[in-house]
Order: sequence, then C-alpha cells, then structure tokens
Amino acid sequence: MATAPAPTAAAPAPAAAAAAVPSASVPRGQVDLVDFIDWTGVECLNQDPAHGIANALKQGYREDEGLHLASDSDEQLLIYIPFMQVIKLHSALFKGPEEEGPKTVKLFSNREHMGFSNVNDFPPSDSVDLSSSHLLESKPVTLKYVKFQNVRSLTMFIEDNQSGADITKIQKIALYGTTWTAQIVGDL
Repeated sequence: MATAPAPTAAAPAPAAAAAAVPSASVPRGQVDLVDFIDWTGVECLNQDPAHGIANALKQGYREDEGLHLASDSDEQLLIYIPFMQVIKLHSALFKGPEEEGPKTVKLFSNREHMGFSNVNDFPPSDSVDLSSSHLLESKPVTLKYVKFQNVRSLTMFIEDNQSGADITKIQKIALYGTTWTAQIVGDL
C-alpha cells in the first residue's frame, strides 16, 4: 500500500513543475506584450525572406523550435515594433543558438524610420550584451525601466552575434512590461 500513493503523488509533481516554467520566465507584475504589437507596422531590415521576423516574435511561431529569424547579407538586423497603445517596457527575452544568437542589442524607444546608415547617429535608450547562457536559458534581461516609460514603438538593432558568424539567428523575442491602461486600473 505504501507504493500505491507514491506514483499518484509523483504524477502531479511533473505537471506542477511544467506549469511553473512559463510563469517563471515572465517577470513578476509584468505581462508578455505580444498582444499589444501593431503587426501591420512591424518591420525587420536584412531578414532572410525564408526566415522572417514573425518566426521569432509571433505567439505560437516563436515557441516552435524549428522556426527562427535569420539575417540575410550579414549578421546585423534592424527590427521596428510599433505598439497599439502606450506601454512601459520592463525586460526583453532573446532565445537563439549558442554560436549564431545575438550578442549586442541596442534598443531605441520611440525612434521611427531608422536605417543601417543612421542607427549609430542616435544614442540607444539601452544596450544589452547577451551571453550564450542568456540565449540558452531563456532568461529575460531587465532594461533601464526609466528609459521605457512611455513607449509607442521600439527599434532593436542587433549589432553582432556570439561568434562573429555571417548570419544571426533568433528563435524567440519576448517583450515584458505593462500597458498604461493596466497601470491606471491597478492604481484605482
């Protein structure tokens, strides 16, 4: 009889552990901002047409291990993400291969119409130097929260990758924060 309860107790434990994994990646008090992205305005310069931005950014696609965003002519990518409402950006998660995953990511709040020719003309709101462990462990990187309080759009410049390879690959990009609406309701 002592052996019968053990399997019953062991069966719920993996389910509970599996359920805890997704919530552990979302920082406390924040939400995944994927539902607030204005998809009609999303752009990615230098993307491989066969491996576009939707593979890394859209819900459902970004969870598929077989899909990824890839750069085309060199390792750099310039991603523009407009939002449907003003958001506060807290952190970002980047998942990618250990060798070809992004390394230096510069983030610009509310900078429209940027190109590779002028991206270095503006100071970034924040710059992140990702390690291979960031890419493999799917841990969000906390941003300079005060710099991302009134965000209508976000531009991300992927400057290089982990190994200096010609192609950068990103399997998942997730942005975490809050909307102004959620903030107002929470304050009531």
